[in-house]
Amino acid sequence: MNTIVNERAITKKRGNKRWFVVFLLLVGGIVNYLDRASLSIAAPDMMKDLNLSNTDIGLLGSVFALIYALCQLPAGWLVDRFGPKKVYGWAVGLWSGATMLTGACSNMVSLIFARGLLGVTEAPCWPGAAKITASWFPKSERALATGFWDAASKWGPAIAPPILVAIIVPFGWRALFYIAGAIGFIFVAFFIFAYHQPEKHPNITQEELDYIKEGGGGTAQKLTGGTEKVSWGGLFKYRCIWGMILGWFCYVWMMNIFTTFLPLYLMKTQNIQFKELGIYASIPYFGGIVGAIAGGYISKWLVDKQIFKESLKAKRATISVSALLAGAAVIAVPMVDSLSATLTLLVIAMALLSSLSATGWALPGDVAPASMVASVGSIQNFGGYFAGSLSPLVTGLIADVTGSYTLAFVSGGIIAACAALCYWFIVKEPVAVTD
Repeated sequence: MNTIVNERAITKKRGNKRWFVVFLLLVGGIVNYLDRASLSIAAPDMMKDLNLSNTDIGLLGSVFALIYALCQLPAGWLVDRFGPKKVYGWAVGLWSGATMLTGACSNMVSLIFARGLLGVTEAPCWPGAAKITASWFPKSERALATGFWDAASKWGPAIAPPILVAIIVPFGWRALFYIAGAIGFIFVAFFIFAYHQPEKHPNITQEELDYIKEGGGGTAQKLTGGTEKVSWGGLFKYRCIWGMILGWFCYVWMMNIFTTFLPLYLMKTQNIQFKELGIYASIPYFGGIVGAIAGGYISKWLVDKQIFKESLKAKRATISVSALLAGAAVIAVPMVDSLSATLTLLVIAMALLSSLSATGWALPGDVAPASMVASVGSIQNFGGYFAGSLSPLVTGLIADVTGSYTLAFVSGGIIAACAALCYWFIVKEPVAVTD
């Protein structure tokens, strides 16, 4: 009892400014996914208004994902080079403008341009968040912190459908993009005012700053600072980097099928009316919110209980189990008929995929040199969104040719499960640096 009281007293004296940073990243991530997910909600009306097919919608998802993937590589380098506040802030403002531009489009050419621009400007968001987390948190807390802000990728799609459907019904699909973009401009003004690196925060206690630095946090001052002797290009020589690229490829392949086609899947297989779509399409993402936080907590618990002594191994185990179970759940989705069974399996699948995602974004902090966390995170994300650029197009083609999403879900579940092999058997040792 005295130990618990003493720990609470120490925590109170130390302060918790780092958790406010998690709140900022959570809100920023929700705005990011609100803009990204708008296409899937607007898709039914856009298909009617602009005479688009499933393949066209899939192509728009693929264009975004391919450009987003390619821009991951320079985005991580920019965050490491110029700092997360500057790059992250500019990115939010620019992607908000790209979202509003989508609302003004009238044909496929302009839509492809707008979605491509969104891919360019959204690229620094998650690498920037990973960099900020590595600066503000000791290694022991990074998975849990990442779980909270990575849940934004599920909060956005969870709250977007009912809100955006409510906008579309009276005002039309174009208003959806205008309002979503405006929300982003409001957030970036708040972020620029509220965010500081830990050493420059005006109200942080010395105890909290010492706690962060003793646990491996703090701000890396140079791109390859201190005694860390590894170049950006040299990262590709390491086995663990390729394991992360391949594993994230498997994860995002399935996740982008959900992001692009989940509302259409529910409408066509469960006979859901458009006015009801907002509620039903949001339900699986609430499972994702729980899964993201649970994944981070489980990884921390495995270390705290000494089940795994190394933080890296605990994260690999969490990712691998989550991937195997997620794959099984996804494969089962098209095998059931009722709405309740479909939603139950989608919730389970989304929770497990989110556990993988949250823990995967905490992994760069364990694998990379402190000054290159954003670079490693962006390289991993590049692999994922290269897959993400293919899966929506493949899914759209399968749906148009076969008239069913079954093959897309079964193959997607198998690919998602393969992430376990990549993270457990390939990602074994961190990037080695020389003194």
